[in-house]
Amino acid sequence: MASVFTKIINGEFPCYKIYEDDSILSFLALDQVNLGHTLVISKEEINHWTEVPSETYAHLHKVSQKIGKAILKASGSPRVGQIVAGFEVPHYHLHLIPAWSIPDLDFKRAQRRSDAEMKQIQSEIIKHLEAMK
Repeated sequence: MASVFTKIINGEFPCYKIYEDDSILSFLALDQVNLGHTLVISKEEINHWTEVPSETYAHLHKVSQKIGKAILKASGSPRVGQIVAGFEVPHYHLHLIPAWSIPDLDFKRAQRRSDAEMKQIQSEIIKHLEAMK
């Protein structure tokens, strides 16, 4: 059965897309730990990060670094934390979360944001990402 992320990749579910290429997709998390919380996923449906082909893994993390720099600028946070948990969706994904302190990375803080807030932070992240090209 296809994961929710595969359904997003296939266009069956909408998302606030940040970046896409042949092997990865990045979009805002539906529940934002902090505004700008972004997921970067492999388009190949792989359950665990240890099973991701090394070429895809390296590429995903290289792109994640660029997205992280864009999140820093868009959010004004001093850090962007990375978390790989994998409990919610059995499809490899990297969380990039703007943070001002360790407690800012707590998933209990996650909440839905308005469409306007999501579109605003999406636009800001993309603007800074495109400026790096």
